[in-house]
Amino acid sequence: MPNHVLLNNVQHKDLKIITRHGAGFGDEVMYVATFPAEFRTLQAHYPIVFRKAEDGRGFEPIVLFGFQSGENLFLKADGWDATEIPLMIERQPFLIGRNGEEMLVHVDLESPRVSRTEGEAVFLPHGGITDYLDRINSILFTIHEGLQSNVGFIDALLKHELLESFVFDIELEDGSQNRLGGFYTIHEERLAALAPEAIAALHKAGYLQAIYMALASLSQFRGLIDRKNGKNRKHAAGR
Repeated sequence: MPNHVLLNNVQHKDLKIITRHGAGFGDEVMYVATFPAEFRTLQAHYPIVFRKAEDGRGFEPIVLFGFQSGENLFLKADGWDATEIPLMIERQPFLIGRNGEEMLVHVDLESPRVSRTEGEAVFLPHGGITDYLDRINSILFTIHEGLQSNVGFIDALLKHELLESFVFDIELEDGSQNRLGGFYTIHEERLAALAPEAIAALHKAGYLQAIYMALASLSQFRGLIDRKNGKNRKHAAGR
């Protein structure tokens, strides 16, 4: 069970964080949230799709790592098999908490990444922050700003009815039939039919590039299927 506490250099002076990726560190997830500023780098490796938010009223963009709950096909025995890792993964086990209007860094002390004996030091011996924590602070700020930008981005997509649900049927090499459903993507025909002034408005708001990056990312489904087939071959071979 998570134990989120305010990070401080007194109680956590000896805190270290294990930064490598692999099974057992909380990386076994099917997807994480993302935001338009991240689309350009992530689309070269992962499919970017949309899902309904937890409240059921809105949507959020996500980056897919697998086809079923708890499956991350980018995890290998020696780490993460992609040159770009989403910031929502990189920030672990830290998160932003609030004290009124003030944003403060919290840490999940129950995270398997938290250690007192190995990993990156969070604080310097005399209490100052390390370069590692400085980088985490930057990542958390970028995530905060990015998630805030999702509000206007999603509103624009809904205004122009650019989100459509999709079902992805997959037949793997072993003959098994698999279906990915419950997600949404950009409706290409409606996008192409938008009036010039609507396209101009999306471009001015900075959303048009993100839309095309999300569409381009769908080509990564082929690579995700290849990873799934490779995983199944290893299991069949008993490795």
